[in-house]
Amino acid sequence: MGSDDRPILLMVEDDKGLQKQMRWSFDRYNVVFAENREDAIAQVRRVEPMVMTLDLGLPPHQDSTVEGFATMAEVLAIAPNTKIIALTGQNDRANAVRAIGLGAYDFFAKPFEADVLGLVVERAFRTAELEIENRRLRESVQETSTHGILTRDPAMLKLCRQLERIAPTKATTLLLGDSGTGKELFAKALHTLSPRNSKRFVAINCAAIPDTLLESELFGYEKGAFTGAVKTTPGKIEVADGGTLFLDEVGDLPMPLQAKLLRFLQERVIERIGGREEIAVDVRVVCATHRNLRELIKEGSFREDLFYRFSELVIMIPPLRERAGDAALIAHAFLQRFGRENGRERLTFREDAMAAISTHPWPGNVRELENCIKRAVIMAEGSSVTAEDLGLESDVEAPILNLRQVREEAEKQAVLKVMAQLDGNVAKAAELLGISRPTLYDLLNRFGLR
Repeated sequence: MGSDDRPILLMVEDDKGLQKQMRWSFDRYNVVFAENREDAIAQVRRVEPMVMTLDLGLPPHQDSTVEGFATMAEVLAIAPNTKIIALTGQNDRANAVRAIGLGAYDFFAKPFEADVLGLVVERAFRTAELEIENRRLRESVQETSTHGILTRDPAMLKLCRQLERIAPTKATTLLLGDSGTGKELFAKALHTLSPRNSKRFVAINCAAIPDTLLESELFGYEKGAFTGAVKTTPGKIEVADGGTLFLDEVGDLPMPLQAKLLRFLQERVIERIGGREEIAVDVRVVCATHRNLRELIKEGSFREDLFYRFSELVIMIPPLRERAGDAALIAHAFLQRFGRENGRERLTFREDAMAAISTHPWPGNVRELENCIKRAVIMAEGSSVTAEDLGLESDVEAPILNLRQVREEAEKQAVLKVMAQLDGNVAKAAELLGISRPTLYDLLNRFGLR
């Protein structure tokens, strides 16, 4: 772009009169023109635009859409992330639908109103920038050793740093959080970051196995210990020797097994069912539960001494609704993953879909989000996932993304709060806000607060 730092907008249009109108109407962008398919492809390779408008009626066949659709196909082949806004004739619904199906970001009817088309172009740039940011964040996260944990939330990033400090230790770690928040992902990260990563990571869900079988699953059994025990079988604890044992949903452990597990954590030895030999086991134990263990202790269904053994180190994983920006970030990662698996790599989110994802409370956390995106990838009819495809309906107003509006709203709320606190005393309010009295008067006038 040289010294011109305005975002590049490529406009494929052969009409010279329209070119002048477009250049004047879109002066906030560095507008680059192309008049035919060859020029358009050359400009795409040269300037790599995030957004382009494409007149479907290009020479030498201005009366048909052959050249326009051929140009679109070539552009998407060499620059699949470019947002193409197809310009069609009035009442040209068939070609508009076809353009969206082939991968266009949006369509617009000619002759166009510059202001309305400008909104479509601005939205396309915003979507493109969001996707670029998400790709950059995913790449930066993948380069870290906590691979698999996608986040931009400050609290979650702090937890990731804690993981890096905790991982090299042998301390038993308790992971707390709602179902679907990614507790097993954290447990695997602890294993990957530890010196034990060359050994096995063994996971067992204590709530998924009947009480009568859970003891044998954990501790193993000797041949002939009970009916059906035809051979000696090591348990999960023994199998994890040298590595990491992940006990999920420990809040559901039966009381008799809690006592046996407590002895193992104290002595680091086990006895198989039906055996007399003590077997020493060197294993890092990571536990997880979505239940309130302190409440279970009060109820008498969980041993207090076992709780303290489990909780040498405690990590509280926040629910997805409390992690700023993570729902959208993780949704894009799932879209890419399921898009590849289903042969739909070019799928993108429409703006209404992103608004629904950002405002939905996600009671099922990341697991619910994963299932939602997987279903949407399968059900989406066009090249974009809509809010309808997601099956989400939200009455919450979409958040304001425009920085000017955000600043103005923040300034307005601050002025309102201070003026109320000081009973309208402008001099004191200006001093508290750190601005001059004339500036405060200007703000009061702008916000209609005089």
